[in-house]
Amino acid sequence: MFIYLNGLFVGLLILSNIISVKLFSVGEFILPAAAIVYVVTYLITDVIGEVYGKDAAMKTVRAGFFTQVVALFFVLAAIHLPAAEAFGMQAEFEAILGGSFRVMFASLFAYIISQHIDVSVFHRLKQKHGTKKLWLRNNLSTASSQLIDTAIFIIIAFIGTVPTNVLISMIITQYVFKFIVAVADTPFTYLLVRWARKEQQSELYTPEVKAG
Repeated sequence: MFIYLNGLFVGLLILSNIISVKLFSVGEFILPAAAIVYVVTYLITDVIGEVYGKDAAMKTVRAGFFTQVVALFFVLAAIHLPAAEAFGMQAEFEAILGGSFRVMFASLFAYIISQHIDVSVFHRLKQKHGTKKLWLRNNLSTASSQLIDTAIFIIIAFIGTVPTNVLISMIITQYVFKFIVAVADTPFTYLLVRWARKEQQSELYTPEVKAG
C-alpha cells in the first residue's frame, strides 16, 4: 500500500503542474484546474504519516519535490527539441506545458514549505491525541498548510502583475475552495488509513514461504 500511495502522490503532483494552465469557473470565481488535484496530495501525506510515521511522510514530500524538478527539466527539454515539420502544434505545446519560470518557482517554493508544515502540524496533533481524532489533525493540518501554500504561490506568481485587492481575492477564493475539498475528502482519509493498516497487519502476520 505504501508504494501505491507514493506513486499516487507523485503522479498527482505532476498532473497538477500539467493541468494548472486550465482555468474553470464556479459562479463568479475563477480557479486553476490544479486546485481539484493538488489538495488531494495533502490527504495522501496525512494517510502515510498516520500509518507509516512522520519520517515516511517527510521522505514522500522530498521525493515529490525531487520528482517535480526532474519532470520540469524534461518538460523544458521537450519544449526546446526541434519540432518536426509534421508537428504543427509547437506553439500550443509550449503554451500548455511551458508556463513561466516565475510560476514554476512559486509552485515549487510553496510546495516544499506547505507540505512540511502539513506533516509537522499533523504529527504534533497525533502526539497529543494518539490514534484518536484523525479527522481533526487531517483537517487542521491541511487547513493551515493550504493557507500557506495558496498565499505563497499567488504572491510570488502574481504580485506586481495584478492589483493588491485582486491578489487578496485570489488567495481567499482558492483557499476557500481547497478547504471545502479538504473537508469533503475526510471520509476517504479514514478509508485509506483503514485499508493501509489492514494490509500492514496482514504483512506482519503472514509467515514467509521459503523455497525448497
